[in-house]
Amino acid sequence: MQKILIANRGEIALRIINTCHEMGIETVAIYSDADKDMPFVKQATYAFRVGEPPVNKSYLKTDVILEIAKNEGVDGIHPGYGFLSENANFAREVIREGIAFIGPNPDTIELMGDKIVSRRTMIEADVPVVPGSEGTSTLEDACSLAASMGYPVMLKASGGGGGIGMVCCENEQALTKSFSSTKARAKAYFGTEEVFVEKYIKNARHVEIQVFGDHHGNIVHLFERDCSIQRRHQKVVEESPSPFLSENTKQKMYETALKAASAVTYKNAGTIEFIVDEQENFYFLEMNTRLQVEHPVTEQITGLDLVKWQILVARGEKLPLLQAEIQRSGHAIEFRLYAEDPKSFLPSPGKIEIFEWNSFQGVRVDPGYKSDSTVTPFYDPMIAKCIIHADTRANAIEKADKFFNELKVEGIKTNAPLFKEILEDHDFRKGNYSTGFLTQIKGGIKK
Repeated sequence: MQKILIANRGEIALRIINTCHEMGIETVAIYSDADKDMPFVKQATYAFRVGEPPVNKSYLKTDVILEIAKNEGVDGIHPGYGFLSENANFAREVIREGIAFIGPNPDTIELMGDKIVSRRTMIEADVPVVPGSEGTSTLEDACSLAASMGYPVMLKASGGGGGIGMVCCENEQALTKSFSSTKARAKAYFGTEEVFVEKYIKNARHVEIQVFGDHHGNIVHLFERDCSIQRRHQKVVEESPSPFLSENTKQKMYETALKAASAVTYKNAGTIEFIVDEQENFYFLEMNTRLQVEHPVTEQITGLDLVKWQILVARGEKLPLLQAEIQRSGHAIEFRLYAEDPKSFLPSPGKIEIFEWNSFQGVRVDPGYKSDSTVTPFYDPMIAKCIIHADTRANAIEKADKFFNELKVEGIKTNAPLFKEILEDHDFRKGNYSTGFLTQIKGGIKK
């Protein structure tokens, strides 16, 4: 590949551009009017406007994106994450134009994008799934299923993702109240109002396994990431190795993840996500058929470049390493730095007057913005990912604490104060936390 178009924006576009340039590959960026002065636009070899700020008028305009790709003669399109990354129809259109889609094949995206179908596929592959339904069309069915499983339950959109279309219902009254609005939200965001009911697992951990497949029948895992610290079902802090899983359970999860990926003949980068209960029983949650936001955690503990791997696989090469050759070292923690109020979690758009940090060994920052950049209200408010790596978890925590004490962001509010609270928390330091951890924090301060 000589030229790649990145169908995305912000930090992930910049991160992909950097790897492409290291590989001697030219890059084509696309941007909306709101992003014309963003760092990723300046860093790309070429950059083209795709429309107005709203995503449906810019980053989701597949016809405009493909026209630019054809006019520029690109060899591949990398979708990043979000936007068009799990849009099977877009992937098919890219391939029909004779351009490589840097991701899995469209049929796999479609299969695993429907949570009900993916659950059924995993059951057939003998992969444990959370007890739940195969889809519920009426409130009566949902209430009947919930009663048989026992409350609390999760009401989920079949096509959901990123924490959208998920509601925890403590009783029938809550389920009744949420049913219609969840279906409507699912229809608006994902194009289908199909929902299903799933047993809610208390004090659960959210642990995912990074997998990679090529076109030569090779599938490997690259260990786990613990993503249990979340707000509104969206990940905020991720780390690897998991601080609470036993080695025996980890090995079982690796084997199960490979079984799941093999069941759909998976190619390129993907993630098998599991919910783990207090007894370390684990259940398939979903498969993300793309590069994850938190992929740098895996890169830091393995020393590998996952975007480079994606490009190599997309151009037909074998995976660079076999399973036995993939090693990990130390501990890594990623913090998603958002332009948001740390107390309310509400976005805090505006001009970043100062954005500075001290770089030292083990610190990696993947920024989407810089000093004098403006965070607009049109997109996800993440301004950077801060990844800290050290020989031990304790040392990674101490290094992260030092990093955030020295970080300077002025002009907007960020969730950096929340990270300081997390890092100082006794339970976090012990690795004793679940997906409900942040519900214990009020106004950024733990109760």
